[in-house]
Amino acid sequence: MSFSGERTLGLSAPARARIAAIVFWGNLVCQIGIIVSGGVVRLTSSGLGCSTWPNCEPGQFTPQLTLEAGIHPFIEFGNRALTGVLGVFAIAMLLIALLWLRHKGRSMMWLSAMPLVGTAVQAIVGMVVVKADLHPGVVSPHFLISPVLVAISTVLVYRIYDGDSARRRSVVPDAMHWMSWALGVIGFAILVLGTLVTGTGPHSGDDVHPERLPFDPRTISWLHADAVMLFCGLLIGLLIALHLTGAPRHARRAGWGLIVVTALQAVIGYSQYFTGLPELLVGFHMLGAGLFAAGIAWVAVSQYDWLEGPVGEDGPASRTTAGHTDPTSPKKVAR
Repeated sequence: MSFSGERTLGLSAPARARIAAIVFWGNLVCQIGIIVSGGVVRLTSSGLGCSTWPNCEPGQFTPQLTLEAGIHPFIEFGNRALTGVLGVFAIAMLLIALLWLRHKGRSMMWLSAMPLVGTAVQAIVGMVVVKADLHPGVVSPHFLISPVLVAISTVLVYRIYDGDSARRRSVVPDAMHWMSWALGVIGFAILVLGTLVTGTGPHSGDDVHPERLPFDPRTISWLHADAVMLFCGLLIGLLIALHLTGAPRHARRAGWGLIVVTALQAVIGYSQYFTGLPELLVGFHMLGAGLFAAGIAWVAVSQYDWLEGPVGEDGPASRTTAGHTDPTSPKKVAR
């Protein structure tokens, strides 16, 4: 992409745009990646590969290879290290927002701070998880923070490309927003029920402390599936409404993207249920959970813009030239 604009802090507009894209996208990818790495820790029974926190072992920050522990400490420490990478991205993102993106409004500043706050909370909860010997009642909240951060990170990525105004404008009828909020609530309920399913299943994360939640796995699985069916019905209704009301193409595209992710998640979910929860399928299902959270946020945020001008088939008039603007510059695109 080509970008134009004045130099800021010695950096040209294209350099600023590249840095912003790398940092914001890097944060989103790592937020989804830590869900997957956490799943790997659990599925390989590496949850207590490091017995203390923040050190891996007392007086030893990094893991050491031993015959007794094998690679489990390295898997667990790798997940912790990714939290550190997330912290770097979160700090860089907040600095970029404060230095280059103030013209996008106060909400952008607050939203840019959320990944840093969330990553710090995740680190603290991770310590509690280790101290609690991987009790599923603590592991579940540890997971549920991540999809929220994925959703926030998705909105942040969208915002660096969409508009240089601090004012938000709806590009769909108000009823669509209520449906999106309902999708978010039901989607989060699906994730909560999914963690309960996992908490009653065979993958405890550690062979020595196999404590599980006191629920019937089949009943929780059915509730989880019922919530997914409700979600699918509402999502199909939203997609039909977006088409019937002539919503911008990017909003409809977001709806179709979430349809694809949800369908794949359903296929994987039923497959793992009927095949005894094989580790590989469970891992893909956790990756899907991250994409599911991102998809819901994408649908919701695509129903707004931060641009001026008329809304047409492709959205705001300036959207077609968004690839030729600097997301870090408050300068308007010529219309």
